[in-house]
This record gives sequence, C-alpha cells and structure tokens, in this order.
Amino acid sequence: MEDVVLRGPLIADGTGAPTYRADVAIKDGVISQIGTQNDRRSLTGTRSIDADGLVLAPGFIDMHSHSDLQILAEPDHLAKVSQGVTTEVLGQDGLSYAPVNDEVLATLRSQLAGWNDDPPGFDWNWRSVGQYLDRLDQGIAVNAAYLVPQGTLRMLAVGWEDRPATEAEMLVMKNKLAKSLVEGAFGMSSGLTYTPGMYADTSELVQLCEVVGKYGGYYSPHHRSYGAGALEAYAEMVDVSKRSGCPLHLAHATMNFPVNKGRAPELLALLDDAIASGADISLDTYPYLPGATYLSALLPSWATEGGPERALARLSDVDTRERIREEIEEIGSDGCHGVPVDWDSIEINGVRNEHNAHLVGASVLQSAARLGRDPADLYFDVLVDERLGTSCLMHVGHEENVQAIMRHPAHTGGSDGLLVGDRPHPRAWGTFPRYFARYVRELGVLSLEECVEHLTGRAAQRLRLTDRGLVREGYAADLVLFDASTIADTATFDQPRQQAAGIPYVFVNGVTVIDDGTPTGALPGHSLRSRP
Repeated sequence: MEDVVLRGPLIADGTGAPTYRADVAIKDGVISQIGTQNDRRSLTGTRSIDADGLVLAPGFIDMHSHSDLQILAEPDHLAKVSQGVTTEVLGQDGLSYAPVNDEVLATLRSQLAGWNDDPPGFDWNWRSVGQYLDRLDQGIAVNAAYLVPQGTLRMLAVGWEDRPATEAEMLVMKNKLAKSLVEGAFGMSSGLTYTPGMYADTSELVQLCEVVGKYGGYYSPHHRSYGAGALEAYAEMVDVSKRSGCPLHLAHATMNFPVNKGRAPELLALLDDAIASGADISLDTYPYLPGATYLSALLPSWATEGGPERALARLSDVDTRERIREEIEEIGSDGCHGVPVDWDSIEINGVRNEHNAHLVGASVLQSAARLGRDPADLYFDVLVDERLGTSCLMHVGHEENVQAIMRHPAHTGGSDGLLVGDRPHPRAWGTFPRYFARYVRELGVLSLEECVEHLTGRAAQRLRLTDRGLVREGYAADLVLFDASTIADTATFDQPRQQAAGIPYVFVNGVTVIDDGTPTGALPGHSLRSRP
C-alpha cells in the first residue's frame, strides 16, 4: 500500500460544506489523517505530493454505468479512472449478465452486444451475482456495485412472453432476487422500455420491490417512457416505491422529446410532493442532451417478443415490417417512448460489420438520403444485417430540463456511458469533468461544493456506504485531485475516447491510478457488497 501525503489542497469534502485547506495523509488504503492549520506539516509519508492550487474531493461515484463487461475485458478502465470515478454501479436498465443460466446468458450476449460488445474468447465463468462479484475481485481499476436486473430475472422465470408472471414464476424471481441481494447486490434495476422487462405490470414490480426493501436495497428503474406519458411513467415508479416501501432511485431522470420541452418543473413537483409525504427518492442524470441505446430499442415490444431470433424473423417479413414501420413512424412505439420517430434525431454510432461503417456518425435520415433509400427500410436492413448489435444516439434532450433537474437536492451523477462502438457517446469519458467545466465554471448552475456533494456524498448515501463518499479520517482513500480552473471534458461526439483535462491525480483504495496525469495501470478496485 502507498503511504502518501497530499500537501495543501483545497478540500471539498462531499458534504456541501465550504472548502477548507489541509494536508491529507493516506496510509493502508484509507485517509489516515487530515491536518489543518498548525498541525498540517506534522503529517509524514514516504511520498509527498504538492497539491497547492488543486481541489481534493472524494472520488466520483458513477450511479449509472454500463461497464458490466468492459470493466473485465479492459480492467485498467481508463475511461472512468481518467475522469476521477472511483466507484460505479453496474447492472443497470434491467439487463445484465447475472444471475443467468446458459440459455439466458447466450440471449443476453446477443441482445446486449450493442451496449457491451461480445468479445471473442471471453471467459464467462460466472452464473450467479456472487460469482460475478468474485470475478470483479480478480482485478479492476475502480470499485463496483451491482444491481439485480429485473429483465434478466424475467428471462429466467418467464422467458420472453408478454404476459403476467404466474404465482410460481413470481416465486422463482423473488427467490433469485433475494439470493442475489444476500450475495451482495445493492438493489434492483428495471428497463421498462426494453423487453422482456417491460412486460411486467405494476403489481409484479411492487412484489419484487418488497423483496428489495426487505433486504435494505433500492429500486432503480428506467421507467416506461421519457417521452409521451413521461410524467405518468414517473408517477408509476413513485407508486411502486410507496406501495412496496422500497427506496427509489430514478435512472437518468430527465424529460425528453419535443413533447416535454420545459416540463422538468412538473417532474420535480411530483417528486417533491412524494418526498414531503415520506417517500425515499433520489435520481441521477448525465450533463448532455443526446441519449444513447441500442438501435433495436426503438422497435415496438411485440416485435421483439420471444427474443432476438424471433425479432429478426419478423424484421425479415415484408408484411410485418410494414406493421412495425407504421407503429414507429406514425403512432409512436413503446420502444420509442410513445413518440413517432424523427429519423433525423437517430444517429448510428456503432456497428459490428465493417461494411456498415459508412453509416456511423450520420442520422438514419441522412444516410437514407445519401443512399436513395427509405429511412425505415434502411433501419430494418441494418438491424437484420447487424443481428441487432448496433448502437445509436438519440438527439432528444432539452438544456433547460437538464439544468433544472441537476439542481434538485436528490440529484446524483451517472454517465450512462457505453464504452464500445465506433463513436460511443462522449459521456462515457466526459460526464464528471463536464459537470465542473460547463455547469459549475461556465454556467454557475451549481457551486463547486454543491457539485462535489452531488457526485460523491449523496451517491454514497444512497448506496449506504459508510466509509466512502467523503474526505474524512478513516474513510477509504478513494480521492481525486483536480484543478478547478482547468478541469474539462475533452471527449467529443467525433472524438469520444479522450482523457479529461485538469485531473492530475486519482486514488482508488489508496493506490494511485492516475499519477501526474498518467494512467498507472494499477488495479486496486474491487466489488462492493451490500450488507442486508
């Protein structure tokens, strides 16, 4: 373990309190001493870092991450450590790789290829949540927490059928959920615009959340709509929380698409009323306007019932294609949040086949016009040719909504970043420095102390971490040193894999993972396990 003294940083401790100057000693992986005023220079260590002019904050906690596979495939995890992230929460949006059986794992590898790739030769040597956490403990750069994915539970118990779960199937899901929580999961996620998780009705979600609440976890839903019906979808999640007694954390909480421009105050009023009545609610956001997902997510749910192979068969049938086209373009599919698709807002940003690389970086409408194709036909053909393994950006956000929501006292930060594809969303590399560059320094939406609190202490509180998220003696030395005047995201939509500026030092469990701006390749992270 390193024995380091950080000399003279300005400390933003994660509570939102005013900054103060002090020396900080790191020993045996923890913050061993904080020396202020007269006793500052009494701190000693084998290494001393001059941190004068830098801000010392707790390491940032990414409350919504899609690194489930890439954190193992590329464990040095430069995308996250380079922006000061020291902990991230995996298992998001109701779809991830544990708990699984062989059949479900094979399906997920296909379904989630657009999110996480499916690396050839990768060793899938786990099936349970506990085994997955054990695999993380073999060496990763940051700490990782895990949520049980409700869509994956449904695959195991119900399959891909669009119907209510039977009593016996509910018992299977509850038992697997309880086992996963005992093994260390922090709660449950849902992806209620993704199949098969979206087939669950409110009652089914309430029953599962009762289990989550019993074990001290929280529920993190990607709810049923961020477009038409968004407020009703948020209200359903609040109702689930109230009826089950389970704390609620709203994933990438925002109001998107033209129908919701300027409507963030309505969402915040809904949440404030619920909190005032005793509900335990938090949320996360990313500081960008476009969203990202896999391209097939726009399909209506009935078109993907039965799994990827049946979806591909439907997309290859002329009459079924026309039915899908009508729903996507004219009605607004549930997969596209109830809003008729604007093909110019859907940008393909990742393909698996080289012959489709010419589509990357352009909207479906732009590519269709260039090729003399109908946009819907091009969309269908790409999905079939790529076997659904294609990712996209959705340019559907509103700046005023983003700013209003990030001011809320229940707000935390989450990148929602995909690490694969030709041009992944830059939020995977830039979310946390962007908060400081744009929304603290440039726009003044948050003060520096508020922003640090949102990205650290508040997130740790939601996770019930009692030894992380604050600069405090005895806490794990998950720390970031940054220059408040220069910290910035350099990742762009054209060049998304770019290391952030102004972050010279990052420590995970007391080990330097970014040293004077250079990645060390150290792997001091491990799984974090809840204690029900």
